[in-house]
Amino acid sequence: MKINRGFCLILGLVVFCGIVLPSYTGDGGRKDNNAHIKINVPKGWPKPTHDFEKKPVTTQGFELGRKLFFDPVLSGDSTISCASCHLPYTNFTHVDHALSHGIGGLKGTRNTLSIINVAWNKSFMWDGGINNIEVQPLAPIESKVEMHSSLSIILPRLKRSTWYREKFKMAFGEKTEITGQLFLKALSQYMLALQSSNSKYDKVMRNEKGIAFSETEARGLELFRKNCSSCHTEPLFTNHAFENNGLEPDSYLKDGGRIKITHKESDSLKFRVPSLRNIELSYPYMHDGRYRNLQMVLFHYSDDIHQTVNLSDKLKKPLKFTEQQKNDIIAFLKTLTDMDFLRNPEYTYKPETTK
Repeated sequence: MKINRGFCLILGLVVFCGIVLPSYTGDGGRKDNNAHIKINVPKGWPKPTHDFEKKPVTTQGFELGRKLFFDPVLSGDSTISCASCHLPYTNFTHVDHALSHGIGGLKGTRNTLSIINVAWNKSFMWDGGINNIEVQPLAPIESKVEMHSSLSIILPRLKRSTWYREKFKMAFGEKTEITGQLFLKALSQYMLALQSSNSKYDKVMRNEKGIAFSETEARGLELFRKNCSSCHTEPLFTNHAFENNGLEPDSYLKDGGRIKITHKESDSLKFRVPSLRNIELSYPYMHDGRYRNLQMVLFHYSDDIHQTVNLSDKLKKPLKFTEQQKNDIIAFLKTLTDMDFLRNPEYTYKPETTK
């Protein structure tokens, strides 16, 4: 839901109530069919950071959160929605410009992070400035270059809507009043359900019949595990750390990264290690969107590391890839594309009357 990325981020499928959803199963719920949605953590994946037992996602909470996510009423002038920067078909990020654009066409200072698999996140934003998904949306909502809004603007709008009043009651109880806490809770339930785990890579790891890497992809995986996996660790393809990855500082943006949060010199120029899942479709790359394609990314790591005092230890030994090796790695990275996730209609906008 972000424009400025500093403000800005199941195995298989089952049929639920006749609609295809990620592999969730109802575990009860109220008589109004507001069942809890329980995530089936894929084999080999770590336990989610989010506690779904204490803070479950429900069917009605998910649907309400989805509507809010796609509704421009959340922005000051009702022109920008969360989905304006987090597009489902492009891995819930944007692809048409390096830096995110907000209200009135204003530019942010960072590229938009994807918000998939956030149930495993320990923190949010490129600099880790937020550690709770239920308050994360406030950053882009209140940013003057993003949505330029506030709860004091949004809540009265929602309360005037018969549709929203009814949906909040269905999600949170018959006596529910629309509050900021419940508004943020609904948004978080939608985001927590965005799980991508059914790419070709996943199918090969599950030994699915008839699915195998090509020779090029297999070589790419071997190279990836040798050179890249210490940061982009399987199966989430991130170690959730913050690293200085050798980018030359932008003289215009002057973005120091995590140092803005911790005020520690050792965190200068450190940014979140993003997940590489669906990376084929989530260009441009890096916190400032400086690279338009994966070839440019690999050129950076192979030939253009900027030496600084706190450069990641993992990059102090130069990575030298031949052109063939770069092509092999890119071929492997494309196996992380999960089209079942990206095309899942349950994650996209559902036109409904909200008067």
